[in-house]
Amino acid sequence: MLWIYNIGIVIYGLLVRLASLFNAKAALFVAGRKNSFEKMAQKINPADRPIWYHFASLGEFEQGRPVLEKLKSQYPNVKVVVTFFSPSGYEIRKNYLLADGIFYLPLDTPSHAQKFVALVNPRLAIFTKYEFWYHYFKTLHQQQIPIYLISGIFRPNQLFFKPYGGFYRKMLGFVKHFFVQNEESVQLLHGIGINRVSLSGDTRFDRVFENALRPKQLPEIEAFCGQEPVLVAGSTWPADEKLLVALANQNPDWKFIIAPHEIGASHISEIELLFPNAVKFSVLGSPLAQSSNLKSKILIIDNIGMLSSLYQYGKLAYIGGGFGAGIHNTLEAVAFGLPVIFGPKYDKFQEAKDLIAIGVAQSIGNENELLHAFNSLKSEEELKHRAKTYIENKKGATDMIIGYIKEEMKL
Repeated sequence: MLWIYNIGIVIYGLLVRLASLFNAKAALFVAGRKNSFEKMAQKINPADRPIWYHFASLGEFEQGRPVLEKLKSQYPNVKVVVTFFSPSGYEIRKNYLLADGIFYLPLDTPSHAQKFVALVNPRLAIFTKYEFWYHYFKTLHQQQIPIYLISGIFRPNQLFFKPYGGFYRKMLGFVKHFFVQNEESVQLLHGIGINRVSLSGDTRFDRVFENALRPKQLPEIEAFCGQEPVLVAGSTWPADEKLLVALANQNPDWKFIIAPHEIGASHISEIELLFPNAVKFSVLGSPLAQSSNLKSKILIIDNIGMLSSLYQYGKLAYIGGGFGAGIHNTLEAVAFGLPVIFGPKYDKFQEAKDLIAIGVAQSIGNENELLHAFNSLKSEEELKHRAKTYIENKKGATDMIIGYIKEEMKL
């Protein structure tokens, strides 16, 4: 199986290089990894023994961020190295001030893993939610550098739990301790003989709770919203945006803020075609657009990084991704007390199931279901309290994880 894995990594690298010729995200993926080891050598002193945090993308960064920031506050002299797999994480957080070095993770080959671990020489490695890289895990294990997985979540259909999944189970064996989100994950790991598991919950609850306490104020957004009720549509894809057209047309007394997952010029143009009277955030308040801004009921967010603060201005949220690979972050909206609506692909997300169970969320599959969900959630003021209580009751994973790591590592 190892040879298949190694060939798969090589093929993946070749395909990304080919895609980089015509895809901007792939181009960033390739360009960001050029001379990566030279960049690391310039910024990192192996004698510092930093803590290494790896994140797949931006969502995982925000999920693991409470652990990083609390450990850094308690041990300010301990260096921090952050790696990302995806450009959507690296490009947004490449200037994050609490990290002493931020890099793209080189592809998982034996030579890359050995060189990386030698250059960084971490005292421990923290991975968030998922991303299991065989050669990195093996090298860390061989060097007796502990690996911790935080906010992990496992499902029965994953390869780890299949009769033919021995190679993947071996990767799990390299991990020092698992901090998982739900009891199902605990039992699945126990079922394959892994008992180094704690039911900690999800660190995202700590992150969104803190964000809702001290959100960034956005005066332009506040002025746009005025006194009218607002639906914030976060991390939307084309399938989501098409559904929202009818909803917006049928509710002229509401304003809609659409923050798409992809903000390339072509996608923004597609949204403008769906909503001809919309205004883009980049021109919001400009003298040329001011008269139309005052009349527009639709605002398109054509930048990245604002979404977690946008929800403070909403009364209801629509979360995108549910007609594709899976819904995006519902908790950022719920932390502000917003009921949420999303598409049918939510089965991988425990919080989505919880929110449906307590009546704070509804899943929809078409325009009629969206309209029904909107009408049933928009005026339920009691849901705001229920949503915030859900977040508050779930926080605390960060303290549990840090307590364990401090005890283990004697930091």
